[in-house]
Amino acid sequence: MINHIVIIGSGVMGRGIAYVGAVGGYAVTLVDNNDSALQNAKKEIDSIFVKGIKLGKISFDQADQARGNLTYEIDLKKASRIADLIIEAVPEKTEIKKHVFETIEEYAPSHCYFATNTSTMSPTEIASFGKRPEKTIAMHFFNPVHKMPLVEIVRGLETSDETAETIREVAVKMGKETVVINEFPGFVTSRISALVGNEAFYMLQEGLGTPEEIDKAIKLGLNYPMGPFELVDLVGLDTRLNNLNYLHEKLGEKYRPAPLLEQYVKAGRLGRKTGKGVYDYTTKEELVKK
Repeated sequence: MINHIVIIGSGVMGRGIAYVGAVGGYAVTLVDNNDSALQNAKKEIDSIFVKGIKLGKISFDQADQARGNLTYEIDLKKASRIADLIIEAVPEKTEIKKHVFETIEEYAPSHCYFATNTSTMSPTEIASFGKRPEKTIAMHFFNPVHKMPLVEIVRGLETSDETAETIREVAVKMGKETVVINEFPGFVTSRISALVGNEAFYMLQEGLGTPEEIDKAIKLGLNYPMGPFELVDLVGLDTRLNNLNYLHEKLGEKYRPAPLLEQYVKAGRLGRKTGKGVYDYTTKEELVKK
């Protein structure tokens, strides 16, 4: 039975998962080895509660109870010892995830389940970093976590049926819709999203239209809720580039990153989190490549 969830990584995804976990009634410990990042995550989570109360999404009493479910910790080893489920939400880098899974394997109790929040990476490979592949699975949450209804649950080669069903139940208790799928690079959503987003950068690079025009065409013509540039600025251009590099390696030429995307990342234009991406959020005007 899952009572206590430990989430590793206090970035946008980690703190979002912590929020929905706490609202879902779980005891949640958010872990980060950077205390400043952890304190920032606490402020951001509090902000989600405040906005939710103002919008009538959650009552004051519900928010107060959920806040009480949350704790914050810098010691991963200490947190791992009390976990029933550990959800890793660190950057999409193999070496980082490997270090995390080797650590939690050593300190987590034997009944603990392991989940990786990844949009592209192999849960089978990640499970190989530990010794309990039958209890390891991928949970692909979407940004912003408290608003997006879906969790893709991705089974690795040796993931047990019991693990898949337990994790599905956790996601449902967090208020999410789920799909349970088998492993393949990019899963369902990331393969489509990466292609659309990358092609949009090629269009911009070729001078086909402005970012606003391309976004408007996709939203109104294809009934997408966000344009590809609005979405990549929210997700992070560096995250999108990491995903494309992985998919390019695994699935071939059609996922080769657009040179303009690579150029933006080199320039530090990573999206909303840095104030500038495809659009400039310091002036609310689009950035047009000269």
